Amino acid sequence: MTQPMRTMGLGALADVIAPQRVVGLPVGEVRALAYDSRGVASGAVFFAVPGDHVDGHDYVPDAVAAGALAVVAEREQPNLPVPQLIVERTRVALADAADAWYGRPSERLRVIGVTGTDGKTTTCFLAAAVLEAAGRHPGLAGTVAIRVGDAQRPNPNRNTTPEAPELQALLADMVVAGNDCVMMEATSHGLAQARVRNCRFAVGVVTNLTSEHLEFHGTLEAYRAAKALLVEEAPLAILNADDAHYAYFRGRARGRIVTYGFHADADVRGLAVDGRPDGTTFTAHAPGWEGSVRLQLPGSFNVANALAVLALAHAEGIDLDVAAAAIGRLAGVPGRMERVDEGQPFTVVVDYAHTADSLEKVLRELRPLASRRLLAVFGSAGERDPSKRAPMGAVAAHLADVVVVADEDPRLEDPRVINEAIADGARAAGAVDGEQLLVIDDRTEAIRRVIGMAGAGDVILLAGKGHEQNIIYGTEWRPWDEAAVARQLLREAGYRHG
Repeated sequence: MTQPMRTMGLGALADVIAPQRVVGLPVGEVRALAYDSRGVASGAVFFAVPGDHVDGHDYVPDAVAAGALAVVAEREQPNLPVPQLIVERTRVALADAADAWYGRPSERLRVIGVTGTDGKTTTCFLAAAVLEAAGRHPGLAGTVAIRVGDAQRPNPNRNTTPEAPELQALLADMVVAGNDCVMMEATSHGLAQARVRNCRFAVGVVTNLTSEHLEFHGTLEAYRAAKALLVEEAPLAILNADDAHYAYFRGRARGRIVTYGFHADADVRGLAVDGRPDGTTFTAHAPGWEGSVRLQLPGSFNVANALAVLALAHAEGIDLDVAAAAIGRLAGVPGRMERVDEGQPFTVVVDYAHTADSLEKVLRELRPLASRRLLAVFGSAGERDPSKRAPMGAVAAHLADVVVVADEDPRLEDPRVINEAIADGARAAGAVDGEQLLVIDDRTEAIRRVIGMAGAGDVILLAGKGHEQNIIYGTEWRPWDEAAVARQLLREAGYRHG
């Protein structure tokens, strides 16, 4: 449903991005915007974006050879036969250009952003269900799925927040399809790299904040500051009163604040939580309203996500009885506390938990459900924050009876080095190799092994991959579906419904 590409005069584009200086004469008709030299065709403007592994400035000659009309860059390139627009940050210029190119679509949508270390996807799914029940027509842009109009499809990309041109094109498609609002996951990368610039957030929801993505941000303070950009922009902030960083986000919020949580002073407060394997029931209080809410999602952390959505509904003027009923109808979110049942006498749960904090939360929720043992299979991604590896191992050793460390997107790192760093954390917490602790690099074999040792009353957690449809070794993206792999291995072990 992507809109037809437009054209724009290069001079008009220069006016939009306001370069610090121009080398050459900015004339000609722009036919496309490109930030990958391999996608450049005649008439495109190439944006030289610095990246983690490659620098777009190195590919300027390739872009010009492919027919680029002009180049937008942070530093002048010598001897180019095309105009150069020199800017302070290419990503900012790219976001401004994309916004203009697609007709400023966010001006015709109520954009609700959700940020935080954990819970973004579930919160967006719940909120979209509530908005739809209230008669609105929400789009969805997130880690697991994309919804344009009424059509929802899996998100094939690892980047929750796409680059600005793709994101603005997506918003433009939503406008054409009749969406009047959008639930959007706003990641720290997307905020810091200006991918979500010009999304014109009307509401910013913060779930929680724990240590994550320090390989990119450098420090927890920088990570937190990136998240805060959302509430600095949005005139309405929905904040978690229970989070350790609540006061920081409150201090950075631009306008109205509505709070949620189990804290006594929260505007929307949860209590009387009753958790079961098939879901959770809780009572919620809001100004002028009190009700019982039934979640089909297990876990007290999902109660927090639901409270965030009730707070959003309250702030948006949505009847909270309607909101509570819509929350109760959502059957689940792929890869988020997802049960895999092939008739086996033990429980298998797939979840996306990939930090020490989220892993601890999930294990604590599953612990009471295990009448016998709790077994955990997980790893940690390569080229991502290495400081979380040992703590993840320690948390698992404290809370699980069996810890199996396996590959999870090692990328260009040595998988064994990653896995041993996790295992060292488990060993430091008292786990003994061959007893409570196993390191099995091959993830399929790790899952096969833990299924083979499980018995009646056990609970198996497969953590870290969640909904993802591939696993990355080096630069190769190999197909992977955690729930499907678990289901196949259960069948190979002889389990069948009926």
